[in-house]
This record gives sequence, C-alpha cells and structure tokens, in this order.
Amino acid sequence: MNQKELKEFLDTKVDQYNHPRFIDSDPIQIPHQFTKKEDIEIAGFLTATIAWGNRKSIIKNAFRMMDLLHRSPHDFILNHTNNDLKSLKQFVHRTFNGDDFIQFIKSLQHIYTNHDGLEALFSKYHDGDNLQLCIHKFKAAFFEIEHLERSKKHVSDPLKNSAAKRINMYLRWMVRQDQNGVDFGIWNSISPSALSCPLDVHSGNVARKLKLIKRKQNDGKALLELDMALRRLDPFDPVKYDFALFGLGVFEGF
Repeated sequence: MNQKELKEFLDTKVDQYNHPRFIDSDPIQIPHQFTKKEDIEIAGFLTATIAWGNRKSIIKNAFRMMDLLHRSPHDFILNHTNNDLKSLKQFVHRTFNGDDFIQFIKSLQHIYTNHDGLEALFSKYHDGDNLQLCIHKFKAAFFEIEHLERSKKHVSDPLKNSAAKRINMYLRWMVRQDQNGVDFGIWNSISPSALSCPLDVHSGNVARKLKLIKRKQNDGKALLELDMALRRLDPFDPVKYDFALFGLGVFEGF
C-alpha cells in the first residue's frame, strides 16, 4: 500500500485500540489506580521496569509492588524506613528481584530529593527531536548513588544501541496528550513529537510487514528507522501508532 493508504489503515487501528477498554488488559492499568501525579509517575515507572514476559504476570506482580509500597508509592519513596525496605526482599519478577526493588526505591528517593523528581530529570536534557539522550542521562543520575551493579541492567541505555522498549513505553504514558484517557499526558515539559515507539517483538514484526523498518534486529538503529517512518505519518503524535502496531501484533496476529 502507498503512504496515504498506510496512514489511513494505521489511523483506523489507532482509533480501534487507543480506547479505555485497552486499559483493562494492559500494564498501564497500574498507574491508573492513582490520582496524585507523583504516585502515577512512580507506579508507572516501576510497572514499566518489569514489563517483559507474560502480561498477566506483569500486571499481577506490578500490583504486588504497589501493595508492598502500601499503595502510596510517593510517600513510601520519601519516608520509608529500613524495616520497610526489608519487606521488599520477597519480591521477584523474572530477573528483577527484591534487591533490585530496594535499589530502585533508594534511587527514586535520590531522584525526588536531589533532582526534583522524574519529570524534571527527564526534561532537563530534552533539547532535540528525540528522548534517547534524556534516557541515557536519566540512567546515569539514577545510579549515581551507591548501587548494585546487577540493578543497572534493568534500565536500558539507548546510546548503547538499545531500543529501550520499556522506558519509551513509560515516556509515552507520561507525555502523550491522549484525548481518549489511556495515556496520562501529565508531563507538559516534554513534547509528544519527541516520543519513540516502544519497539518489541510484536511491534517490530508488524512494522517490518508494513515496510516501516528494514532492520532485522529490534535495536536502537531499528528504532531510529521506525521513528522516522512514524513521524512522516504524524509529526505531532507519532507514538500513537504504538496502539496500532501492538494491537495488530498481539490481538490480531497480523
């Protein structure tokens, strides 16, 4: 299909899947449990961090995370005691274990205490047409305190050719101005035009079938290809097509 037909097809799929009913089957339902900005962004970040593998398992374990944080993630981050942290030792999701969870709580406390929070840190380095440098700088700040070396693998670095799927998904949740109430759009300091599609097996396979990308690996170079293709379709809200690519791959087996 030509560019016009492709855009019409994908726009139809965006309308189909960018809908509140999408929330009930997606990890984004976890931050939707909260109303306070800081709770939403912390719950979203922790949920996105473990968003790989079986979706039901991701959702179950993300809810477990929130229970361990007493359903008040921001308050827990700022005011936890050592005894509070001990209760997190029991957590495990695939290779993300209780030690990693405790490290992330300490790093998040550092971010909110010394960097004015997650939005301020990401937006501090946002000066171009994508957020990959922001992610790299964020990771450096996240682990500038004493940390477990093993925990660093749970935050991707685009400057090392990672597609950084989970953190790009998180940024979509926080930044994208969604009129349908799925994404939050609570970070106004970053433009939705700079967002990148969360590239994974499903979206990558669909993108290749639609000739949006040629590269076979789902890595940083493939993400750049996809960014360029989606921004030609919609320069203001390119990442809306994540709903189309994901829906076609997961729900329709395209």
